[in-house]
Amino acid sequence: MTTTRSTFTLDEALAEQARRLGVNISSAARNGVATAVRAALAERDREAYERKPESADSFWDEVEAWGEE
Repeated sequence: MTTTRSTFTLDEALAEQARRLGVNISSAARNGVATAVRAALAERDREAYERKPESADSFWDEVEAWGEE
């Protein structure tokens, strides 16, 4: 995986508390960004579905299942 450096501002008191507790700030930031990206993708998908919801497709009404039954 290729990585990129990023700089962000963190409240000084929160940064100190993280250091005291042994929280890896870089790892926590990566996890936070990954969580935010997943949430944004899910929201975008939901909005797309709401703009154009799925509907029944008559093409599939007569389709036969392949394989052993």
